Amino acid sequence: MSASTANRGFVELRAADRDLRLEFAWVGSEAPGAPLLVFLHEGLGSVAMWKDFPAQLCAVVGARGLVYSRPGYGYSTPRPHDERWGLDFMHLQAQQVLPALLDALGVRQPYWLFGHSDGGSIALIHAATFAPRVAGTVVMAPHILVEEFGLRSIREARRAYVEGDLRARLAKYHADVDSAFWGWNRIWLDDGFPRWSIEALLPGITGPVLAIQGHDDPYGTMAQIDGIARALPRTELLKLPGCGHSPHRDQPAAVIAGTRAFLQQHLTETTR
Repeated sequence: MSASTANRGFVELRAADRDLRLEFAWVGSEAPGAPLLVFLHEGLGSVAMWKDFPAQLCAVVGARGLVYSRPGYGYSTPRPHDERWGLDFMHLQAQQVLPALLDALGVRQPYWLFGHSDGGSIALIHAATFAPRVAGTVVMAPHILVEEFGLRSIREARRAYVEGDLRARLAKYHADVDSAFWGWNRIWLDDGFPRWSIEALLPGITGPVLAIQGHDDPYGTMAQIDGIARALPRTELLKLPGCGHSPHRDQPAAVIAGTRAFLQQHLTETTR
């Protein structure tokens, strides 16, 4: 079952001091007791931009998947065009919006997080804040600190959006594409953003972590996932050659195989 044909809908909730309408989709197994994977998209992502990957992963690992678009993305409540996000924008998503979504959808069981890029950072913040609820975390190309290396690529994305075809390509996945792009791009290029870091939060994560990074990622180096491993020595690392910022698109088989082995190991440990 793909995100395009899955059980889709909208849920209304209040979080971060506002009323929100969030787009979501259920994919994968409906078997009682199936582990739940919550997918957190990248900084320009949405339910639709995941395409069939969540369904493919859930089919292989026997999980149920919850895919959703954060406020400002996809068909969720757009960002007001005069609103500039603050340095805490990922913390608000992790500590207020995601818990409100899970409560609104009646999620009571422990769940696994699967986050990409900004979604990986949000997953780590959430796992540190709500440790008892999170069974484990998989992150692809997460950010735990800001590298000038990555900021150069974000500046290039702005040029591609204004002068190239990036806006047209993204418009297929967002009801308000300017809401999605400028919310992300302006905060990442804010003068104060280079001091952003979530390194101090990482020791609060108690569940297992799998961190995946491509060697050819233009938005971050191995310093990102190596930093997670320093803070959490039990972290499993998957470093992929010939892989850019989106491992699930560049090397889906490797990501699925690595995630399957990670989940099987830790689900077995939990059962024992």
